[in-house]
Amino acid sequence: MAAPSPAPVRRLGIMGGTFDPLHLGHLVAASEALHVFGLDRIVFVPTGQPWQKERYSNSEDRYMMTVLGVAAHSCFAVSRIEIDRKGPTYTADTMRSLRDFHGEACEMFFIAGADAILKVGTWRKVEELADLGEMIAVTRPGFDLGSLQIESVWPKIHFMDMPAVDISASDIRGRVRSGRPIDFLVPDEVAGYIRQHGLYIGETES
Repeated sequence: MAAPSPAPVRRLGIMGGTFDPLHLGHLVAASEALHVFGLDRIVFVPTGQPWQKERYSNSEDRYMMTVLGVAAHSCFAVSRIEIDRKGPTYTADTMRSLRDFHGEACEMFFIAGADAILKVGTWRKVEELADLGEMIAVTRPGFDLGSLQIESVWPKIHFMDMPAVDISASDIRGRVRSGRPIDFLVPDEVAGYIRQHGLYIGETES
């Protein structure tokens, strides 16, 4: 007997980011969004060539850390869509590709931290996002979403409070460079990958 087909994804969360590295703050935000917005699945999309950042780790390393970090969560998945795309990666292009794959019946929500949401006005093709899905802005210590001036051409933005987890990828990279522990800040599998491949050692933060 053939295995039953998986249930279609009706409400999809898309969490984009460099994930350099993936840390527990990302997982807490994804878990909260899954619950608050009744999502069926969240797909993590590591950026290939993030056009707004000058320095970032090898894309395959960031992809593997993301895969290892979410593997234990049945509702989480990872996509290579931006890793495999040539040239700079834009959210609108990714959302359009996911829309083509999942179909018009799937409601899509792009999840991003407050620091990214505050820069939405600088995103390329931001006006195209309104036809592709909605956005979930996740609170983050030190960033005031109340100052965000929402433009009419932007997609609908939902604001989501999450448990206070003051963890940043830049702080984790700094801890690795200075030989400080990162236990309980990233999944064990991600910490092991960083140690095994010697990531962030000898780097200087740009």
